[in-house]
Amino acid sequence: MNRDRIQIAGAEVAVVGGSIAGCATALAAHRAGAGRVTIYERTTGRLADRGVGLAVHNARYAELAAAGYMDAAMPWVQLATRRWYVRDGSAPLGRQVGVLPFPFRSYCWGPLWQELRRRLPEDTVFRPGVRVAAVSDAEDGAALHLDGVEGCGEGGEGSGERQHTGAGPRTERFDLVIGADGYRSVVRDTAFPGVRPGYAGYLAWRGAVPADRLTELRFPGLPADPWAEEDCIYGVFPGGHVIIYRIPDGRGGRRANWVLYTAPPAGLDLGLDTPTSLPPGSLTDSLYAHLAHVTHELLPPYWGGLMRLTPRQEVFIQPMYDFTAPRYTTGRLLLAGDAATVARPHTGAGAVKALQDAAALEAALHAVQERPDALAAYGAERGETGRTMVELGRRLGRFLVQDTPDWHTLGQAGVEAAWAAADGSGAFGGRELKS
Repeated sequence: MNRDRIQIAGAEVAVVGGSIAGCATALAAHRAGAGRVTIYERTTGRLADRGVGLAVHNARYAELAAAGYMDAAMPWVQLATRRWYVRDGSAPLGRQVGVLPFPFRSYCWGPLWQELRRRLPEDTVFRPGVRVAAVSDAEDGAALHLDGVEGCGEGGEGSGERQHTGAGPRTERFDLVIGADGYRSVVRDTAFPGVRPGYAGYLAWRGAVPADRLTELRFPGLPADPWAEEDCIYGVFPGGHVIIYRIPDGRGGRRANWVLYTAPPAGLDLGLDTPTSLPPGSLTDSLYAHLAHVTHELLPPYWGGLMRLTPRQEVFIQPMYDFTAPRYTTGRLLLAGDAATVARPHTGAGAVKALQDAAALEAALHAVQERPDALAAYGAERGETGRTMVELGRRLGRFLVQDTPDWHTLGQAGVEAAWAAADGSGAFGGRELKS
């Protein structure tokens, strides 16, 4: 195969990264006619158990459903309204300062990943616990240099298993390598070695609460369930905000998902200039004390109390980074999801962009036989979308965290005007998927 005329029919394809972006791009490669597709995932834990929430704009859902990457079988909750609250004395919910439409469907990461995984053909090879240490690209193919190759690789859901035995480094060659390995992508490091995520200066604390635990929140005069299922709550304060909305738990019930954005305590060195995260169970005393301060002193009592129902060992922290690669393709290497672009989650479009990348990649791979420039076109179009979302995330970050307005004085008209100024291009929830 020559680099300028990649034959996708029957090709050996590697996908580095087995999360939502990885499963979606593996599905794209299969649908475009690839031969065997092998997914490498460095973790060994159960991805299906991840309970973080995400939201998909109704219009973006319709596009992705038409493209075959989402459907009504994936558990979801319909959201409709975004309510903005400030702390107001001892009022349990605080004072509502604005209401905006919020036409989104909410999902739980684990069940959504599981549904994508089930859609993969039975001959897909899924290899957990394998770290791709390096990638190389040449005229006759791309190579993965692996560490920790042990145990077996799994086929798709319900299939037999293809065994891979032996430990230690090894090299495996492919016709095409798709980097879907997140913001610390080894594939991107090979394709564009100078591209590094930049730390934005603040953090996202994340947690979730089973819906039946919300009855533990008791305030005089407040009903047991004081917020509607279709509501998304924005609790705002100087220097940050929390977003709270319900998500499916994957078992027929609901959870209250929350994400708090604010800067860490002054003078605390977390070593965040190098991309990292703080998984559940790793909160330091200083970070937990800061979380307690925000929930007790800066947020309305009910919303702060809801957040405190999440046990400390289940809270995790996601530092805010952003970047975008100059292109999504080079040689036999392709990028998708967070490996290509990371925009701050304020955009409401992280999972959407990953699934759109897969849909656009499928279309490009189908077209490459007639149009050798199809993959370059994929990289250019998705790169433009990535840059738009990075800029949107930065504007919303300034508005909601870094240079917050005086929320108590805004009112409905002020919230509408401030949001319109921050959103700018109207890309909140993701840009339209080009056909």
